[in-house]
Amino acid sequence: MTEAAEKYFNRLYPDGEFKLASTDPEFADFFANFSCDEVVNQNDLDDRTRMMAILATLLGCQGVDEFREILPGTLNLGVTPVEVKEIVYQACAYLGIGRVRPFFDVVNEVLAEKGIALPLDGQATTTIKDRVEKGEQVQVDIFGEGMKGFAASGPEESRHINRWLSGNCFGDYYTRTGLDYSQREMITFCFLAAQGGCEPQLTSHAAGNMKVGNDKAFLIKIISQCLPYIGYPRSLNALRCVNDAAAQQA
Repeated sequence: MTEAAEKYFNRLYPDGEFKLASTDPEFADFFANFSCDEVVNQNDLDDRTRMMAILATLLGCQGVDEFREILPGTLNLGVTPVEVKEIVYQACAYLGIGRVRPFFDVVNEVLAEKGIALPLDGQATTTIKDRVEKGEQVQVDIFGEGMKGFAASGPEESRHINRWLSGNCFGDYYTRTGLDYSQREMITFCFLAAQGGCEPQLTSHAAGNMKVGNDKAFLIKIISQCLPYIGYPRSLNALRCVNDAAAQQA
């Protein structure tokens, strides 16, 4: 392992263990050199943002074992328990509870091991009465004035799904404290990129990211840092979506 890789590896895996090192030492060395040196030092993305993106990416690709291994290091690198919980909660809107449920158990186990009492303080800012209105306002804030009236738009037979998008996806999740709009759009980008097959939505959220300050250069940094966890095909698809979104805004 290179000196730089070993230094970062020891921060990311605080117990000093990479479980594949004893059975697959050659792989462990070149993967660590790539992910903990070459990739980490490719750009100036801060540790906290990098790890939030990687957690969201591992949720998106269903990498629960790797999520479990790096979560303690993620907390050591500055991501707070509230931020971890918010990432997992918001994943349900984009991945569904069927794929997210195991990650709740992992987070709760790790937090318990660290002596952090659960449940954490609540972060909700909406009620059942105002979640649709406030959620639609979030859509307007992120995507622009064209989103006004979205909750009541669309064909009658599917209009309820638009209302759910406003009230549930944005009203229940995006209005919560713990993460700001730019962080929420960034993790949504990671959920979509990592699960694949969501390129239309990924392009839309790449544009949404740009509108809240996460510009093209930033999104390329995010893709680069997450590439070791989802591989080249989905990373290249994400890059194409970013380029398409940037071209549409030009």
